[in-house]
Amino acid sequence: MPLHHDGPLARLRRGHEELVLGLLRKHGPLSRAELGRHSGLSRTTLYDIVGALVDSGAVVATAPAAGERRRGRPVETLTLHPEAGQVIGIDFARRAVHVAAVNVAHEVMGSAGEAHEPDLPWQERVDVAERLVGSLAGGTLRLGSLGAIGVGVVGPVQDTAAEEHDGTEPRRDLPLLLRKRFGVPVLVDNNTRLAALAEATWGAAAGDQDVLYLRLSHGVGGGLVVGGSLHRGAYGLSGEFGHITVEPEGRRCSCGGRGCLETVASVGAVLEAHDGADDLPTLLADPAAATLLDGVGAKVGTVLAAVCNAIGPGVVVIGGELAEAGEALFGGVGRALAADLMPISRNRVDLRPAALGEAAGALGAIALVLHESPLLARYPASPDSEEHT
Repeated sequence: MPLHHDGPLARLRRGHEELVLGLLRKHGPLSRAELGRHSGLSRTTLYDIVGALVDSGAVVATAPAAGERRRGRPVETLTLHPEAGQVIGIDFARRAVHVAAVNVAHEVMGSAGEAHEPDLPWQERVDVAERLVGSLAGGTLRLGSLGAIGVGVVGPVQDTAAEEHDGTEPRRDLPLLLRKRFGVPVLVDNNTRLAALAEATWGAAAGDQDVLYLRLSHGVGGGLVVGGSLHRGAYGLSGEFGHITVEPEGRRCSCGGRGCLETVASVGAVLEAHDGADDLPTLLADPAAATLLDGVGAKVGTVLAAVCNAIGPGVVVIGGELAEAGEALFGGVGRALAADLMPISRNRVDLRPAALGEAAGALGAIALVLHESPLLARYPASPDSEEHT
């Protein structure tokens, strides 16, 4: 190879190429003008770099569809080549494993999930995840050189050396197990916070700068987007809304407290409070459960109002299995918000159901890997990265 290929100009050009590729990886499809604003490169330099990347096949230029075209010259969008690799997201929920995959052009390749017993050992949960990943896109997924895995887990993610005393293997072994299976870097974060990231990136609150997300499932937790950035907290403890007290003399909670929201609004707590329903579908189909769900919604709304008064979000998103109750639950939430929010805020907080369903945690894990959004601009790059494996 000629010596000048390793000279300063060649290194500068490679740096420009890496910059453009990195921006497309983070932001997904961009026009040349948008790339120029993000990169700071001159128009001449940018067009030269983009042209070379398109010629090499690393980048694909796509004209808008006929129905989307405006007057004047069509604006092309640029993406990484869809076949350059995929990113996998895995959500290890309490009673299920959910997986999703997108390619580097930000196209969703598929998602899948499977329920399991809550005490299933981590080794077997990883087996389930591997099998589900293998089922995506007809088994044709390949991670490629840009590949990585984002992982959501239950509970705080502050120290991977800390064991989870739930009768299973230590959770600290999870990144190592996944790295051995897939051979790529692993990033781990709280799965509910990742669901908040997904809803604020692609879902019910896409584009909003201040979002409060609450998930009502077998556990209760959430996430905050504050000033356009996902908030993790100093020790990875942000979003533990399920452990805010709503009944001071109520039941003991798994956290050691008493009368936490989770003792009232988790799926298990609601089923226990209802006579005659052994599972959530049965309860939701029972008209007599409306009063119970309305009361649960009121307690949820009281907690949300307190957090709203402190944080000031413009959007509140509620997801999780219990949110499938619809108006029976949301009616109580809305009334409590109206009663307990500061008067100036009552018409400024928009209550919405989550849009991404069970795949939200896995999709949020993918967003964590891609860092595709300004939501992660001030977020730790790797709360739990491959250095821990």
